[in-house]
Order: sequence, then C-alpha cells, then structure tokens
Amino acid sequence: MSLRQVLARRAGKRGAMARLAKTVVLVGMMGAGKTAVGTALARQLGVEFRDSDEEIVRAANRTIAEIFERDGEPFFRARESEVIGRLLRGEPCVLSTGGGAFLSDANRQLIHDVGVSVWLRADLDLLWQRVRHKTTRPLLRTANPRQTLRELYEARQPFYSKADLVVESAAERSVEDMASRVVEALARRPDVLESRS
Repeated sequence: MSLRQVLARRAGKRGAMARLAKTVVLVGMMGAGKTAVGTALARQLGVEFRDSDEEIVRAANRTIAEIFERDGEPFFRARESEVIGRLLRGEPCVLSTGGGAFLSDANRQLIHDVGVSVWLRADLDLLWQRVRHKTTRPLLRTANPRQTLRELYEARQPFYSKADLVVESAAERSVEDMASRVVEALARRPDVLESRS
C-alpha cells in the first residue's frame, strides 16, 4: 500500500498528502535493511535520507573499521551520539543508525523525545545471509563471526524491543514492500505523519 493510499484511507478522502513531523529513526541489527529500506522510505515520504554511519565517515574521513581500529569503540559511540543529536534537531528525515546506536540510554531517550524509532526486526538466519560476505563490519572480525553475530543479536534484542514501532523483515519481502510496511506503521501515529489536503 502506498503512502497516498494509507493516508487517503486514514483521512477518508482520495489524494491526501502527508507531512513528516518527526524524524523516523530506523534501528536494528546489521543486515536488517536499515539503509536500503530507509532510502526507499525517504523516497515514499518525499524527505531526505540520512545515515549516521555515513555522516561519521564523512566527518572523520575514515571508514568505520578504521575508526574502531585507531580510536576504539567508545570514541566511535561518542561521535555517533553527537551525529544523531544533530540530525534529530534538523529537518525531519529518515535516519538510519548503526546497529549499536540504540543501546545507549541517552540515544534511546533522545530519539523517543524528538523522533520516532522503528525497529526492523529480522531473524538471525536472515541477518547472517546478508552480512556473512561483508568485510566492512568491524564487530564481526572474529574467529567465529556467526557466533559473534548470534551473541550481538541476543544481547541487543532487549534494547531494540524498546523501539516505538516494530516492522518485521522477511527474506521474501522487497525493499519497497518493507518501506510500505513502515509507512503503514507510521500512519498509526498522527504525531509523526500529519495528513494535509
């Protein structure tokens, strides 16, 4: 279902348009589809797509892996919180965050207060299929990356479950379908998507 159809149904008229009132923050594990779905979602909503990891890479002029290696994870997490705060204070957009961003109490609270968090929930097998051949995941540079992914998955689930909304990922769902499902979830929140004619 398209954004126009969702809003038209909610507004009870054809051709309703919407304005995004809050930044939509996509959270979840690496491989959940935050970047791909976020890009499609931003296109459907007619807003800008931002990626917190890309913003950090651009500012540091180094890859995430290089930042982790040279400066350590605490340094990276501090920069990540700064970037998320700055983007949340800007024009409402769709924001994809790194897999560890939502573990921070301060990040979670800020996102809840200023934006709306959407957990793209995917099972472990789907995540592994998507990340197993990637070399850009510093946390998976271990002797047993599958086991590391499982441990991260189990440790992070309780944090992700605190998201404002949850949308289930599935291998058979296209990126556009996933984006539409997020729109449907957002449409239940009049404080996020404001209908206008």
